[in-house]
Amino acid sequence: MGLDIRFPIGLMFTIFGFILSIYGLFTNSNTEMYAKSLSININLWMGVFMLIFGSIMFYFAMKKVLKQKI
Repeated sequence: MGLDIRFPIGLMFTIFGFILSIYGLFTNSNTEMYAKSLSININLWMGVFMLIFGSIMFYFAMKKVLKQKI
């Protein structure tokens, strides 16, 4: 089994996406904080996108590992 970069990248993006999404949810009511970004909660949206990307990378890494064991 060789080095598969998808596993650590998927894990990193999933963890950071989860943390950023939680932060975005807790600061959702702070309108002054998001005034510069046209009142868009960029922390929440980027956290969700990072969580989705990390989950996809992690899925493909696990799919490869499980396929090799069979």
